[in-house]
Amino acid sequence: MKRALVLCPGRGSYGRDSLGKLKGIESPALDVFEAMRRELDRPTVREIDGAAEYSSTLHLRGEHASALTAGVSLADLDQLDPSTVQVVGVVGNSMGWYTALGYAGALPMDHCALLIEAMGQYQANNIIGGQIMVSLVDEQWRIDPGLAAAVEEVVADTPDLFWSIHLGGHAVLGGTSTALELAEERLRALDVGPSQECLRIPMHSAFHTPLMANTAARATTEMIGLDWRAPRVPLIDGRGRVHTPLSADPAFLRDYTLGPQVTDTYDLSLCLRTALRTLGPDVVILPGPGSKLSSAVAQAMISEGWSGIHCQDDFLNRQHQQPVLLSMRWPDERAQVVAQ
Repeated sequence: MKRALVLCPGRGSYGRDSLGKLKGIESPALDVFEAMRRELDRPTVREIDGAAEYSSTLHLRGEHASALTAGVSLADLDQLDPSTVQVVGVVGNSMGWYTALGYAGALPMDHCALLIEAMGQYQANNIIGGQIMVSLVDEQWRIDPGLAAAVEEVVADTPDLFWSIHLGGHAVLGGTSTALELAEERLRALDVGPSQECLRIPMHSAFHTPLMANTAARATTEMIGLDWRAPRVPLIDGRGRVHTPLSADPAFLRDYTLGPQVTDTYDLSLCLRTALRTLGPDVVILPGPGSKLSSAVAQAMISEGWSGIHCQDDFLNRQHQQPVLLSMRWPDERAQVVAQ
């Protein structure tokens, strides 16, 4: 049996190649999302996934993308074979934290769906600032110290620019439009690292920065009635804190989720490092549509030197011999964790 760490992806993970992912899949967790969306007279997750073609105005809009990503992730996780996989911990990237709360049992699934729906709807016609992503690694997926230091300097020197997510070997920065333009100009001019390309993440607010303070305040007021509980399996938040079934404080989970998780830097790298050190998984499982996080997981393993993995070649060789990362998007990897 594989000891598995589950990593739930964030909003924006669902891409063109994810279309039709839910066809033929039964999922009690997804059914909860479907019932809620129908009651609110909004397109259901299955309807959005089953669209004839991919559309950024449908699939990337915050009011749909949040439920879509979470619904697909939870549907995949409902397929895990308990005779093959023992889930020893759950983490999430950005909005994936909300999915992780539901899957780990820290929120009943209907309340998890309400939280995800509300936070997504807050973004409808209300994009605040934005995010950019820049690589920090060399050709072997190791952190380039010169590039990392240069990015730190850009953040320190640019007003209204903040670290949004520590994403393995990538920096995700959030800020106002002016701040992002200044940062992009400086980052493109850097003469360090294999690539200075800055990727502007489409239709994203400046999540996990102080610019989201009003969103956090609104969530704290409107989500007051959610039923917070200790999780059924260890849950690791965006600050690297472990919440276990015996030690978790539901009030702390509530306050963190509706406050600092929205306004403070989300450190997925620290999440993963803590999980690898404390939970001892054999494998990290990425439910769909989370395959884009594969590089972040690999880079976190390399930075940690986990299980003798110190560079890209080590990681790829290990994947070929005995995989340490399984993406449920790929049929051959999916088959290793789903009942046949």
